[in-house]
Amino acid sequence: MVDCCSAPGLMPFEQALDTMLAAIKPITDVENITLTDALGRVLSSNISSPINVPPHNNSAMDGYAFAHKSLLHEQCLKLVGRSMAGQPFEGKCGTGECIRIMTGAKIPVDCDTVEMQENCQADAENILFLAPRHIGDHVRLMGEDIDQGQVVFTKGRRLSAIDIGVLASLGINELNVFRKINVALIATGDELKALGQPLQSGDIFESNSYALAAMLKNLNVNVINFGVIGDDENAIREAFMQADAQADAVISSGGVSVGDADYTKLVLEQIGEIAFWKIAMKPGKPFAFGTLPNSIFFGLPGNPVSAMVTADLLAMPALMKLQNYHAAPAITLFAKTVTDLRKSPGRMDFQRGVLSYNQQGELMVTSTGNQGSGILTSIASANCYIVLPADQGRVKANETVNIRLFERFFS
Repeated sequence: MVDCCSAPGLMPFEQALDTMLAAIKPITDVENITLTDALGRVLSSNISSPINVPPHNNSAMDGYAFAHKSLLHEQCLKLVGRSMAGQPFEGKCGTGECIRIMTGAKIPVDCDTVEMQENCQADAENILFLAPRHIGDHVRLMGEDIDQGQVVFTKGRRLSAIDIGVLASLGINELNVFRKINVALIATGDELKALGQPLQSGDIFESNSYALAAMLKNLNVNVINFGVIGDDENAIREAFMQADAQADAVISSGGVSVGDADYTKLVLEQIGEIAFWKIAMKPGKPFAFGTLPNSIFFGLPGNPVSAMVTADLLAMPALMKLQNYHAAPAITLFAKTVTDLRKSPGRMDFQRGVLSYNQQGELMVTSTGNQGSGILTSIASANCYIVLPADQGRVKANETVNIRLFERFFS
């Protein structure tokens, strides 16, 4: 049986994503920031190291440093000094001599090998080496991690906490990044009530803007929240015009279906251009993308699950391109299903599941249950999508399916 919503003319998911990405021109505005403000920012140029890392040969162990040739004919060396981290030995260590050295301490110029203290016996100034060593043992070489002038991070990288640590280790305190993009959120619907308002008959609390704003914070953008706009054509038009004047991208939820009160699509057609509307995916068929005079827009479905899934799989990749973020591809795996999965041919289905290992170490995926587009707990209890192709029918237990791990935007 074919999916009842798989009417002719629905754009395939992959084509919709490619169409959006091809239409988006990344921002070009750049700003200079300090390292303490760099988390989550996108580099606007390559960063090269101004120094070698490590800046000098140093010891990987607590022990004794010496010239390897000193042990070719004898196993006992004379202790002539100490090298501590931050307090290097600046004297001469000749043949037949060694120095006490700590982890991370600079290797004297006369030394090329280190032996760990556990393999030595100390008798006053005489150090007995109990095992043969190879030249260069336990020595970290200058520039072994990063060479001076080496490109460390490339343009388009979104800086992580670890990246910031790397930049600090290079002595870099200022860097150029693309400015943050501004994203406006608009929720539409007479039935939607803000938190704290009493619910009347037929009302529900508005949740999409809260979830979407949290997802956008993980992308490190400036969020402009216009709140809830009732089902009034003029009010929706005014909200979109204000949002377009302030934002690089406008995300609305609701009003893109075919109901009598769904004005969002009508307004978008009047003041902008819709590139496509309706996608052969589930959940999330009524998804619109296009341009306004000054921004791009994403019209998400009103149902909470549909809104979050389309935001994750469609809007977020588009916004990443807008901010010049060169993201790695999503992680996909194969797993066996624990139970049967309901599916009719027609649309690509992104069912929510829980990925785990069985006792044999095999990857298994379990559906989170009811996959309705209003069941938010189907996402809250999941850690992945079960991606079923458009032509896929019902899936039997123990069949292998494609799994796409949730991105960080749901964390």
